[in-house]
Amino acid sequence: MQRILYTSILLLTFMSSSFAQDKPAYQLFNQKGKQVKYQKMIKDLAKNDMVFFGEYHTNPISHWLQIEMAKSFHELKGEKLFFGAEMFESGNQLVLNEYLAGFYDESKMLPEITQLWGNYQTDYKPLVEFAKEKQLRFIATNIPRRYAAMINKKGMGALKELSPEALALIGPDLENLFDPTVKAYAEMASKMGGHVPPNMLNIQTAQAAKDATMAYFSLKNFSEGDLLLHFEGSYHSNYNQGIIWWINKIKPGLKIGSITTVMQAEWDKMTDEEKATISNYTIVVADSMTQTKR
Repeated sequence: MQRILYTSILLLTFMSSSFAQDKPAYQLFNQKGKQVKYQKMIKDLAKNDMVFFGEYHTNPISHWLQIEMAKSFHELKGEKLFFGAEMFESGNQLVLNEYLAGFYDESKMLPEITQLWGNYQTDYKPLVEFAKEKQLRFIATNIPRRYAAMINKKGMGALKELSPEALALIGPDLENLFDPTVKAYAEMASKMGGHVPPNMLNIQTAQAAKDATMAYFSLKNFSEGDLLLHFEGSYHSNYNQGIIWWINKIKPGLKIGSITTVMQAEWDKMTDEEKATISNYTIVVADSMTQTKR
C-alpha cells in the first residue's frame, strides 16, 4: 500500500511539473539565444558596475524579476548595491531620501512625489520598501517631466530659459553630446515613415534629455565597487543605446550589463543578430501574460 501511495505521489509530482513546463510564464536567454538559469545570470551580471533592467512598464514578470534580482544582488553586494529608476524624477530625490531615512510614513511621502506613476503601489513600491528595509540608496534619475515637455516644444533652446536650480535637475551633457543620428534617436524618425513631424528634432532631443539625465545621475551617485541596478523602459537601454550610450560617452570604461523584456511573438521574429545585441540577457514573456494597471 505504501509503495502504491509513493508511486502515486511521484506520478502527481511529475504531472504537475510537466504541466508547469508546458506553460512557462517566462524564459531567460543569453546572447547566443540559449536558455540560461537565473542564478547563472545573477552571478554574471553582478560582475558589472551597473546593470540596466529594461522593463515593459505594465508587465508583471518584469516587476517580479526586478525585486527578485534586487534581493539576489543584495546577497552578493550588500550595502554596495544601490538602485536608480526612470520612474522617479530628479526633483523628488530629497523626499525619497527622507522617506528612506524614516523621517515620515508613506502617507506623507506619496503626496509630495510629483508625477508619481499610477502603478507605483503594485510595481515599484516593493523596490522602494526593500531599499528602505536594507538601508540602500534609491536614486531618482529621470528629468522632471515639465522640462522634458519644454524641450519637446522648444528644443535645446529651452535650456536657455531655465534657472540654474532647474538646470541642476537635467543632465548637463545634453547640449554638448546630443547626436540625432545615433541609432536610438534616428530610429524614432525612421519608424514614422513618411509622416515625420516638423518638430522631430525637438522630439528626439526630449527623448535624449531623459537618457542623458538618467545617465548623469547614475554616474553622479556611483563610486568604485558599487553595483547600480537601474530600472527603465526597455527602449532606454536596448542595444546599448539610450542611457547606456550616454554613460559610455560621459565616462567610458565602466562595466555595464543589461537585461531586457520581450514578448514571445517579438522574440520569434527577431534575427540571431538582434537577439545577440539587444541585451546581455533577455526575458521572454508569454504573449498571454496579464498586465498591471498604470
